[in-house]
Amino acid sequence: MSHLYTESLSLAYVDRLIVEELNLKIPEGKVTALVGANGSGKSTILKAMARILQPKTGTVYLDGKAIHKQATKKVAQQLAILPQNPEAPAGLTVTELVSYGRFPHQKGFNTVKEEDRRMISWAITVTGMNDFAERAVDNLSGGQRQRAWIAMALAQGTSILLLDEPTTFLDMAHQLEVLKLLKKLNEEESRTIIMVVHDLNHASRFADHVVAIKKGKVIEEGAPDEVMTHEVLSKVFGIEADIISDPRTGVPICIPYELSR
Repeated sequence: MSHLYTESLSLAYVDRLIVEELNLKIPEGKVTALVGANGSGKSTILKAMARILQPKTGTVYLDGKAIHKQATKKVAQQLAILPQNPEAPAGLTVTELVSYGRFPHQKGFNTVKEEDRRMISWAITVTGMNDFAERAVDNLSGGQRQRAWIAMALAQGTSILLLDEPTTFLDMAHQLEVLKLLKKLNEEESRTIIMVVHDLNHASRFADHVVAIKKGKVIEEGAPDEVMTHEVLSKVFGIEADIISDPRTGVPICIPYELSR
């Protein structure tokens, strides 16, 4: 299992500082949700953790080594990222898309090995996509399409999975479908999952660890009931809310009713 954390991480776009001096340790084998208002730096942090965005200062560490100094293929064998709203080439089938996840493990073109075939088949099966394996990705429903992309990330065979708003533009049924799948994968495969989430109640129900971010700084982190408090919600989101216990799961539920004054 790989370990991911940051030390004194500062991130910027051109001259605009987005994240400053971030120290964040991701719990291994758990689901971590990054929450915060729009523009708080959540997606920027995720990109830096995935080695997509170069730090201005500070470091992202993967297994104790600076991630930006490691070879791309080596990182891709340990960590997979699913960005917001990915698009597949027209006509690409689910199986073809999922097979792309094996690229970091191949030494050349057309070198698909038995292990690659096994991982592709497993990823399609575990995401419930067997009936759609030969269907074009652009002909799938929103939930099916997202499951296909998750299958690709799983075929990569990494112990860490990063997802940037995996339920964006999905209806409630498809949101639940995707989040339950991710939680199942975490519980059954012990994968470390880090996801940017907008819905606080989704974070509370499906995450073990929640990190509340404002202007690139961690305001609070911990178990859902430690983060879902009146004080944190007011400070991070600028809202007043009732916080009640879910009668089925016992996790806190946020019901916003007013902007903070």
